[in-house]
Amino acid sequence: MYSQPRGNVLIVDDSADFRLSTCELADLSHCAATQAATLGEARRLVRADSYDLMMIDLKLPDGNGFDLIDDIDVAEHGQIAIVTGHPSVESAARAVRASVVEYLLKPLAAGALTTLFEGARTRAQLRQSTQVAAFGAMIGQSPPMQDLFEQIRRVAPLDVSVLVRGDSGTGKELVARAIHDLSGRRGRFVPVNCGAIATELVGSQLFGHERGSFTGAQQSHAGFFEQAQGGTLFLDEISEMPLPLQIYLLRVLETHALTRIGGTREIPVDVRVIAATNCNPEQAVQAGTLRSDLYYRLLEFPLSVPTLGERRDDIPLLAQHFLDRLNQRYQTQQTFAPQTLREFMSRAWPGNVRELRHAVQRGYILAKGDLIESLAAPLFKPMESDDCVRFHVGMRLDDVEREILLKTLAFHRNNKRRAARTLGITAKTIYNRLLRYRARGLIGDAEVGEPAGE
Repeated sequence: MYSQPRGNVLIVDDSADFRLSTCELADLSHCAATQAATLGEARRLVRADSYDLMMIDLKLPDGNGFDLIDDIDVAEHGQIAIVTGHPSVESAARAVRASVVEYLLKPLAAGALTTLFEGARTRAQLRQSTQVAAFGAMIGQSPPMQDLFEQIRRVAPLDVSVLVRGDSGTGKELVARAIHDLSGRRGRFVPVNCGAIATELVGSQLFGHERGSFTGAQQSHAGFFEQAQGGTLFLDEISEMPLPLQIYLLRVLETHALTRIGGTREIPVDVRVIAATNCNPEQAVQAGTLRSDLYYRLLEFPLSVPTLGERRDDIPLLAQHFLDRLNQRYQTQQTFAPQTLREFMSRAWPGNVRELRHAVQRGYILAKGDLIESLAAPLFKPMESDDCVRFHVGMRLDDVEREILLKTLAFHRNNKRRAARTLGITAKTIYNRLLRYRARGLIGDAEVGEPAGE
């Protein structure tokens, strides 16, 4: 069963009662505590080990707690908390200069100690992540991710098609790259977003074309299949591929050969296909956007990528990974405050790993000094949500219809086929409505665009 690693805590205090009670609470908080009664003993311990939390008394029999802080490399250890029963303005100011995170007064409340131990556990998890959490470009220690990694290891060497299902931002392309990297294939990894290619160009881009096969085809072109020869072709948003091309894709998968558009020569292809979708593929089959025969052909091995909410234990690892990359790129040493990581853990993250990466980047940019103390809000807020339509009493039905249609088109970035599926009408109907709006002077040529194939 998966469990978080125990935080490693050092308690430096000459009071045996304080050390004993604090160690007992640390154990209840799933932390391993080590005691030191003197400065000399503490120096010996920090030379031999690193700690996620050090609680240091100022007045020790053989010196001052600040002497220990001056001796160590703070970057090698986690949080440092000064704990004293004799506070002074001078010691508080020195604590600030020494980058001490906490300056606490005895007697300590149990809640304050629990918060410190929680931060120690989080840092222990981050330490362990550098050894066991990386799998290709993916990070994860949680059971769902470890299960996913094991499935990738098993399917990667086999010559079978894979269908990856996962919400937007979960890392479906990283899964496909990991499969390719472990497959032993010598060819390229070629990623293709089927929803980002104009309908009339999908066939040419995927399967290639011969010179003169259509207007503008001034030379022959090798499509993505040929570019991935001996390697892997990753087809993202497979349900966005036009249905006639889905038929041809199925034929290529079954015959391992293709014919370029406008050509007659059959070209053998040795390409492994990994497809992905962020929707329910069975619902796409029922809706008619994904052919059932192609779906079952791609379903030789299905993989499901968990959402960030399903792998919440990985959030601190991912956040630290993104921050480490920023620190490395810009030669900085920013760190997260414990409360920031708690905010990360409690947030919903509908945008999954992609949203988390952007939040870390915003926090990095807006941090004052080297400590990211709170979860940064978005840098701007839209005046109106892209997925909302505003009506008011007295609007004509034609105006309501126009607002819905134009807002839906904008939401789908003027992709008429997607908007048509959302609205339950045909792309041709949308195009005819746009022509009518243009004739009335309500929109311009740019909004009308080109006709969309059915």
